[in-house]
Amino acid sequence: MKKFDVVVLTDNRYINPVEINDYNRNVLLEDELVQKALEKLDLRVQRLSWDDPDFDWSTTHYALFRTTWDYFDRFDEFSTWLKTASKQTNFINSESIINWNIDKHYLQDLEKNGVRCAQTLFIEAGSKKSLAQYHKETNWSETVLKPVISGGARHTYKLNFTNLHSHETIFKELIANEAFMLQPFQHAIVEKGELSLIVIDGEFTHAVLKIAKKGDFRVQDDFGGTVHTYTPTKTEIEFAEQAVNACKSKPVYARVDMFMDNNGQLAIAELELIEPELWFRNNTKAADKLALTIKKMFD
Repeated sequence: MKKFDVVVLTDNRYINPVEINDYNRNVLLEDELVQKALEKLDLRVQRLSWDDPDFDWSTTHYALFRTTWDYFDRFDEFSTWLKTASKQTNFINSESIINWNIDKHYLQDLEKNGVRCAQTLFIEAGSKKSLAQYHKETNWSETVLKPVISGGARHTYKLNFTNLHSHETIFKELIANEAFMLQPFQHAIVEKGELSLIVIDGEFTHAVLKIAKKGDFRVQDDFGGTVHTYTPTKTEIEFAEQAVNACKSKPVYARVDMFMDNNGQLAIAELELIEPELWFRNNTKAADKLALTIKKMFD
């Protein structure tokens, strides 16, 4: 007999935060909306940190990833837990989807399946070439460099010919142990913003527009970016749903980050299938839809 139907996963910073600020308040609200939506369907729900040392993961039918926003900073520990816990319970999204989506090489798979993605040069761990060499080979004058496994703009740098030299040392240290991706700087993201479309059970539910702080290129609110309710076009919705359908297997939920590239075409920035912010506070009906989709998994 299982004790819980669903455990909503967060990280330990958000279990009993000492300081309640706007950021934490939103985290708690998002998880609360999901938990209440599940409980309305008579599901037994608990909210826990993924690294809870005392919880027996075999006592829940499902573990739902929501605000596990420290996994990329503790990746080795998280990977070990993921492998162990996946033998005891079922993940939402599934373990296979998580392992595929954790590494941004998945963009290559989307491209093969006909989904236009941000132009990307993958630089594998152990590469001996310099940033200057890569920029010369690609003929890209402005770029963004970031790890293939990351979140929250960790080690994300905007580069050009004037600052390449100052980043060579940190790049050499990082590339020795992890792969990176180099992309041409996309001007429309700064000028117009980046779209995030939420897709649950294969269908679009709602969207937001993320705009970077003036003088910055990162749209994350950690760096002063702002989020605005957005009504997407039919073309944007179809593009988002196409991207989700091109996944290795169908995810229960997805956030499709897209933008207008330097050639004036829609392109995928990232497909977030692990622990994306889904802005349920902007559309509580989407939380209900997620809960209903999960409820059906018990039938």
